[in-house]
Amino acid sequence: MMTIAEFSAPPSLDHGDAGDDNGPSEFADHPLRAWFASSAMLVLLVDLAMIGFFSLVSRDHVFWSIANALSLLRDGTEPLVLALSVTLLMSAGLIDLSIGANLVLCSVISAMGMQELSAAGLPPPLVASLGFVIALVAGCAFGIANGLIIAGLRINSLIATLGTLGVGSGVALLLTGGQDIREVPMLLQSGFAQARLGFIPLPMACALALALVIWFLLRFTSFGMRTLAIGSNESAVLRAGVAVRRHVIALTALAGCLPGFAGFVDLARYGATTMMSHDEDGLVAVTATVIGGTALSGGRASVIGTVFGAALGLILFSGLIIIRVRPFWQLVVTGVVLIAAVASDQYRAHRVGQH
Repeated sequence: MMTIAEFSAPPSLDHGDAGDDNGPSEFADHPLRAWFASSAMLVLLVDLAMIGFFSLVSRDHVFWSIANALSLLRDGTEPLVLALSVTLLMSAGLIDLSIGANLVLCSVISAMGMQELSAAGLPPPLVASLGFVIALVAGCAFGIANGLIIAGLRINSLIATLGTLGVGSGVALLLTGGQDIREVPMLLQSGFAQARLGFIPLPMACALALALVIWFLLRFTSFGMRTLAIGSNESAVLRAGVAVRRHVIALTALAGCLPGFAGFVDLARYGATTMMSHDEDGLVAVTATVIGGTALSGGRASVIGTVFGAALGLILFSGLIIIRVRPFWQLVVTGVVLIAAVASDQYRAHRVGQH
């Protein structure tokens, strides 16, 4: 079985410079060299530098506190889950701008479903469990719709998901009349959003478990290998006899489940839908994914890089607020970082093409 490194990452791309003035050495081919030369390691170092900077400049060093660490972990769950969804799709050369609308629509459908189940007299634990299932099913259906448009109608994924972004947001507003739904079981907050697994909030623990599953899927399964192969050379995959359209629909269905989960987390955190708070979710998720080392054109994915990339956006946003910089600057910083990350990705791809 091919690994990601074997299939999609030439030595000059993820393993540092091929040339070495000191000649061959034991360390030159060591796996640690690949790690230290990777995009994920670079982003981790930037994360640590930002943590140090904001800890030093914040009043009473409040950024370096347990309370703020817990806040970061709680706030980071949804951006991480959405970035993992984008990572899955981008590894196949697809992009999804509709994840924010998917999240909102899933939270609305789940909240409405739980209202009906509560009115029917079902116990709160069962209502909450079924609400979770409803959110996942709704997200999967949204993803399948994206897949049918992309693979069935052969519409570019950027245009297709831009269209479903508007459709999903509009349907959510039509279902609710533009008003957030606030009557959801309190158990969502006490039993899930506020629960911890050791020090880590339970939603973040679930998100990290999802990251591990997706890493394993892309690295060690035939589904993951085909996904990366489609992103690298779709024509070759077609000639090899792979049903690319069917695979794309399956991939978008799987990726659609993640915004469904994020929508349920959103409901649990706030005890209500938050329909007007997810306009920039797509931008943030794509930025985290590209920064982490996943190729915008497909064929290369870094799940751990996505984790560190999502953390970087969260650290910047939280740090700017703590040092009393207007949060609008986050959009400026996010846009600049995205452009820089894409430029770096294109530069590395050009270097690979020269070898």
